[in-house]
Amino acid sequence: MRAMILAAGLGKRMMPLTREVPKPLLRVAGKTLIEYQLERLERAGIREIVINHSYLGEQIEAALGDGAQLGVHIQYSPEPTRLETGGGIIQALPLLEESSFLVINADIWCDFDVAQLRSLETGDSNEGDLATLVLVDNAEHNPDGDFALDAEGRVRLLGSEEAAQAADSSLTFSGISVLHRDLFSGCEPGPQPLLPLLLAAIATDRVGGVHHQGLWVDVGTPERLAQVEASLRDEQP
Repeated sequence: MRAMILAAGLGKRMMPLTREVPKPLLRVAGKTLIEYQLERLERAGIREIVINHSYLGEQIEAALGDGAQLGVHIQYSPEPTRLETGGGIIQALPLLEESSFLVINADIWCDFDVAQLRSLETGDSNEGDLATLVLVDNAEHNPDGDFALDAEGRVRLLGSEEAAQAADSSLTFSGISVLHRDLFSGCEPGPQPLLPLLLAAIATDRVGGVHHQGLWVDVGTPERLAQVEASLRDEQP
């Protein structure tokens, strides 16, 4: 399975740290955020990787090159005009090649083992699904959550009858998923969000989920970046 790292955000909430450096290249314990993601993918045996970028994206290409020093092969999908998440994935589909692929945000800090995730190919137990989402407990910055997850591992819309009956009635999307290219069937190129496509797929019961109860931080602000840095210092002997 191939993977795509989403690295095209503007990093506005991270200012002033991102005034001259794109957020994926901010460092934690001497290593950039995006390097941690690349190492995570390599450990899981995923070595064909696409990275989209926009704001200061040339710095990402200069820092990572073709990925050989990290044991992976990187292709880039530059966005002169930001395409949002959905549009960015649509543009990158020719590079992703396979029917389904892993997608991960460049700016999360998480100990989820992506090797647990499986492709969404015909014949698997998830046949017919358009997505698998990794969900986490709600953080302070997202107390109401994004989705529900029932006992059968099906993602449900918040406020629905199924969500009211779900064991995990409110969880947050982690920024890690496996998506099928059919999720984007009929979509035109250009800027568009991913969420409406996911909501439509959930409404037709074509999205599965995994509840990760371990470490997860959306490294979206300088305070959260400092939190991750501090936690790593505390772990050192």
